[in-house]
Amino acid sequence: MLFSFYKNAVHLHRFLGTDRIRNMRTVFTKLLFAVLLVFSTSSFALETEVSDAPKKDLKTEIKEYIDHHLKDSHDFSLFSYTTDSGEHKYVGFPLPIILWDNGLKVFSSSKFHHGETVAEVDGNHYKLYHSKIYKTDASGTINYDENHHATNSKPIDFSITKSVVMIFITGLLMFLLFGGLAKSYAKNGGIPTGVGRFFEPIVLYIRDDIARPNIGEKKYKRYMPYLLSIFFFIWFLNIFGLTPLGVNVTGNIAITFALALLTFLFTNFTGTKDYWMHIFDPLGDTLPWYGKLFLYPILIPIELLGVVIKPFSLLIRLYANMQAGHIVLMSLIGLMFLFKSWLGSPLSFGLAFAISLIEVLVALLQAYIFTMLSALYFGFAAVEHDHAEAH
Repeated sequence: MLFSFYKNAVHLHRFLGTDRIRNMRTVFTKLLFAVLLVFSTSSFALETEVSDAPKKDLKTEIKEYIDHHLKDSHDFSLFSYTTDSGEHKYVGFPLPIILWDNGLKVFSSSKFHHGETVAEVDGNHYKLYHSKIYKTDASGTINYDENHHATNSKPIDFSITKSVVMIFITGLLMFLLFGGLAKSYAKNGGIPTGVGRFFEPIVLYIRDDIARPNIGEKKYKRYMPYLLSIFFFIWFLNIFGLTPLGVNVTGNIAITFALALLTFLFTNFTGTKDYWMHIFDPLGDTLPWYGKLFLYPILIPIELLGVVIKPFSLLIRLYANMQAGHIVLMSLIGLMFLFKSWLGSPLSFGLAFAISLIEVLVALLQAYIFTMLSALYFGFAAVEHDHAEAH
């Protein structure tokens, strides 16, 4: 982890300019950058900066760096560095750009050269601007409205971005890990071997302490594949976000929306008659029909609203926690360049170190909470009452 932390500090140093770093000439600062070599939690891909561009305020540059880190990208940059001439060099690989603009347009993201150039495809020109692709002319002109929003038309973007690549990698990793775990179970009579010994207690915990208590002994098995998949998927993606790769997949609200939508669909498409009766007839036989006539116009909309609010809380909780963790961490790193003192910079480093350790726990905790609440909602949907026994 300390390696990634060092990467963030070095790239922020290059992003802010060497003249500011020279002011931090104490011996402690030099030792600090050596310690940073071991600890990190963020990305280090930077937008191209023109060497002769006018210098911006330090706080503005730090904010732009953080904003760039939080966004998805159309290329997979491993790291970047600045030459003596001020030119940014990127080490990584391009990703496929897939657009629908009066037909399918497929080309490599290398045509954008990290947003520096305009890509020409079949006579059309496209520009990568603030992580979005706009249709433009050969000069790359972006038009704005009175609120400084781009007014250029945007083609429908189906591109394979950095986040999508990490989703594919995570899916493949899970397939290999748990495929091997299943084979070891079958081969050794239910006894796991190798890495399966680490994952088996986690699988059993999800089964015995999450699925069974919340869903019930009769129906928990039908939900186990989804609960296991969603737990490890979120956990692995959260951990990848703490590596030098710098991918912030679960900090993307579109990803958390898709995960929450799956829980919503599973809950409502597997809901029993009693589940839907509780929504549309919440009071049952406890009130006569004329009492329901006045209460149900209020109660039923509330129950239906709760059906939507539950998955909405899932997507907001996961998104906000992971996004906030990255913002806080990058802000603390940026404070080291603002303080430029014996007291402020070490304090920022210590806080960033502590937050990074907490983020490791949060990565696991958020996967657990998402899985636990999904199981709880499945339990509501799978409930069945023995009406004869109740009577």
